[in-house]
Amino acid sequence: MSGPSAPPPATEGGGAHAATPHGRAGRNLPAALAVGLGLGAYVVLTLVFWRFGFVLLIALALALASVELGNALRRIGLYPAVVPIVVGSVAIAIGSYLAGRQSPVVFSTTSVLLAALALTVVACLVWRMRGGAEGFVRDTAASMLIIAYVPLLGSFAALILAAPEDGVARMILFLLVVVMNDTGGYVAGVLFGKHPMAPRISPKKSWEGFAGSLVFGVVAAVLMAVYGLQAPVWVGVLLGVCLVAAGTCGDLVESLIKRDLGIKDMSSFLPGHGGVMDRLDSLLLAAPVAWVIMYVLVPGG
Repeated sequence: MSGPSAPPPATEGGGAHAATPHGRAGRNLPAALAVGLGLGAYVVLTLVFWRFGFVLLIALALALASVELGNALRRIGLYPAVVPIVVGSVAIAIGSYLAGRQSPVVFSTTSVLLAALALTVVACLVWRMRGGAEGFVRDTAASMLIIAYVPLLGSFAALILAAPEDGVARMILFLLVVVMNDTGGYVAGVLFGKHPMAPRISPKKSWEGFAGSLVFGVVAAVLMAVYGLQAPVWVGVLLGVCLVAAGTCGDLVESLIKRDLGIKDMSSFLPGHGGVMDRLDSLLLAAPVAWVIMYVLVPGG
């Protein structure tokens, strides 16, 4: 499922391999909008009518992202234990949610999450034993990278939703701020972007785009914090700033990984968006930040 190492070259005659221009955005907007609307509809319907259905989406996304990252790492001779990681990703996401619905939340959730993570690590170590000693440390390290990066960080999204009283409102705040981070950065970057933010990592990301992300993200966080969680304005501002910063770092981290691996997208699974990891990059780093801030500063839950 790994993507190509470079975009297909344009041909003079505009044949099947010609590069399709997508403007300054650099992506197929119609396809991206169609996929985004479909996922958005599923998210809204499950959050309103079937919360566990959204947890299944989290589990599926983490499993697919693990497969994508595993396939990408194979390009440089690393062979992580993808099968145990996929099983563990599903167990970690669903187990964290179910445990978070119990009381007391912290202790039961910690126990389940640590147990699921530990069993996933054990399974990866045992799985890799079949390949012998050569490359064992290297491949095991690749497995640990995927486990820490994808299911561990992603499990906090399930924990956000697991809050018994206002889990849906917390999840909407988390998702909305990250989406507004991407939207604000995209709009401001396309319209005003002139000063590169990290040219050696992501040349299209600009400081003007980051400013747009902050404006959009903070406004969304304040509105949801005040009207959705009955929290003070300053909590909304803190959530907005921290989630935008974490989401932006998440985008840059994945860009670094792709540059190191020599690929443009993790895969082409989502038309107009690249791979699942290309959509989760901001969410993964922002999820634990959102959970911690809301757990500590927002009463109820």
